[in-house]
Amino acid sequence: MSDVPPAIEVAHLVKSYAGVTAVNDISFTLARGEILGFLGPNGAGKSTTMRILTGYLPATSGHVAICGVPVATQPDMVKRHIGYMPENNPLPEDMRVSEYLYFRGRLKEISRAKLGPRIDEVLELCDLKRVRHKIIGKLSKGFRQRVGIAEAILAEPPVIIMDEPTIGLDPHQILIVRDLIASLRGRMTVIISSHILPEIEMTCDRVLIINQGRVVAQGTPADLRREILGHSAYEAELAGDLAGLPELLAAVDPSLQLAATGPADAQGFVTATLSTAREDDLGEALLRAFTGAGLRVRALSRAHPTLEDVFLAATRRSWDVRSEQLRK
Repeated sequence: MSDVPPAIEVAHLVKSYAGVTAVNDISFTLARGEILGFLGPNGAGKSTTMRILTGYLPATSGHVAICGVPVATQPDMVKRHIGYMPENNPLPEDMRVSEYLYFRGRLKEISRAKLGPRIDEVLELCDLKRVRHKIIGKLSKGFRQRVGIAEAILAEPPVIIMDEPTIGLDPHQILIVRDLIASLRGRMTVIISSHILPEIEMTCDRVLIINQGRVVAQGTPADLRREILGHSAYEAELAGDLAGLPELLAAVDPSLQLAATGPADAQGFVTATLSTAREDDLGEALLRAFTGAGLRVRALSRAHPTLEDVFLAATRRSWDVRSEQLRK
């Protein structure tokens, strides 16, 4: 068993402001080299949690450690282990990109001998070489975001925390930032807070969803789909006598159910949505059953729930539970 502590360890974290609990008993652990997507509605407590992790905000209670260093008692040491890119990252408007990175590198105590080559490395990694001599204030939003990421990874800290790194970017710029973050996997531990859920799903190893200051779900996107939604779904475009469809589905598998049907189109085809607890693919068995029953099949596809579906279901479930508690 390794004696190396996890990159991030959070236990029973609580933060209250004037009697209002913004973070309520959050616990999670993040291994070294992992990328975690940190999700939640506005006001859920994401930014507060991230500020506590970085040592910029004290917790009311609980334990937080970065690479084994407790944040509460050694915040200055913790900052040496973290690269932090806050939402709407403030950058000096009047400095050139290379000047800013040199200035930040010296503040991070990178030696002059190592700083020049390291700046070249992060400029290459973040695709900033062509703007290294440009004034930051004259750069586009996409370039400015990449400057913020370059600054966060400059000292090669073991932990990177990014709050909305793709906010305000166009699809091309988002793709560049996504590839950049993915390139850090295995080398640095990364926490990303974002509202762009497809980016989280494609980039992150694990997802943690909070709502009203509490963890409502955590795990890999695939695990969360099984845990929160708990079923597979199919869509079939069928024509013919559908009166016996429920019995037909039950014969294929007892858990198969007809979830919904749409109106018939001009050709007489109806879109039927099917749900099942089975994880394996039932497409071939369904096709045989439909054709064997004399139904015409125009299309049959398996629906794959997105992380957005999981996010909405998890947050809705937590609100329902909270409402039920308040009624009692």
